[in-house]
Amino acid sequence: MEFSHYPVMLSECMEGLNIREDGIYVDGTAGGGGHSSEIAKRLTTGRLFSLDQDPDAVKAAGERLRPYPQAQVIRTNFKDMTDAILGANVQKVDGVLLDLGVSSYQLDTAERGFSYQKDAPLDMRMSQSGISARDVVNTYSVDELSRILREYGEEKFAYNIAKNIVRHREESPIETTFQLSEIIKASVPAASRREKNPCKRSFQAIRIAVNSELDVLSGGIDAAFDLLNIGGRLVIITFHSLEDRMVKQKFAELCKGCTCPPEFPICVCHNEPKAKLINRKPILPTREELETNRRSQSAKLRILEKCKERI
Repeated sequence: MEFSHYPVMLSECMEGLNIREDGIYVDGTAGGGGHSSEIAKRLTTGRLFSLDQDPDAVKAAGERLRPYPQAQVIRTNFKDMTDAILGANVQKVDGVLLDLGVSSYQLDTAERGFSYQKDAPLDMRMSQSGISARDVVNTYSVDELSRILREYGEEKFAYNIAKNIVRHREESPIETTFQLSEIIKASVPAASRREKNPCKRSFQAIRIAVNSELDVLSGGIDAAFDLLNIGGRLVIITFHSLEDRMVKQKFAELCKGCTCPPEFPICVCHNEPKAKLINRKPILPTREELETNRRSQSAKLRILEKCKERI
């Protein structure tokens, strides 16, 4: 299958990055190269570093960006962008874009094992290396599985699902997405099955655990901010509440000024905001985009501008 990934909120991202033709930019989640190609089109003497941990994405982005000599595709996790950029003899950049979550290609390619709607071996590894969903499902304890489902999937029937996973694997290993889906469906009340597919939350939770997505995001935001020049922009698209909450909180921390208790007559902490929010509330997809790309319906876009270096 061709690696295609509809670039969510494309015009909003380009505006948010405030691209200069001589600037240096990082697309930390290249995917199919949709956002990257639009950044590259706007550069003359500038440079673009397009990063992705998925070898399929790296290949696809490389093909799409072939016409743009100012663009360089690098296989790496965006949390490691500092090493990648410094390795290219660049110290600072003018903008970083992160389009989080799983790509359309990864969901639609059955053998990648991300989708509960396609039967395939349990995998879910974005980098195609390391621990897989099969490993998590077949080796983690009831308590650990329950924690993952509860914290990463906000699943209220987490313990029952975890208990049934362990019971089934004692008979034989859980190998496929459909096997796991059937266990999940049988573990929740009938009313929950009628409301919407109950597998969505659990598959999301396991995918987050497999790819350490929240730890990667936290480290990635820190790395991106420290790489930015003063006046540089950090643009992030999230697709679920856990991602968005982390981005919102880390942005708020960077924008925080004085932290002295309110009863202090004067400031003694001397803390100054390191950044400012470009949009106070998240930007949402337009009605037209929602009609074109249903997977954009949960997307939220937040933009930060760096004002000061962290000490």
